[in-house]
Amino acid sequence: MTSITVDPLNPRVLARNYDYAQKNVRVLAMWYGCDIERMLELLAANDIELSRNDRIQFGAEYRSLQRKRSA
Repeated sequence: MTSITVDPLNPRVLARNYDYAQKNVRVLAMWYGCDIERMLELLAANDIELSRNDRIQFGAEYRSLQRKRSA
């Protein structure tokens, strides 16, 4: 039996893990062992839309990161 290696930074895996974390950036950041700013960078870089609650808390920073990425 072979072991399957999963890249946690793969956009599909990241999106699925965000769902598993109940669309909560703080929970996902703890799960990934990184700070919230880094998690927002990863989500923005992969165009993973924030939940309503996360948009309220982190929307401005998320949009800023997306603009920097596309510039």
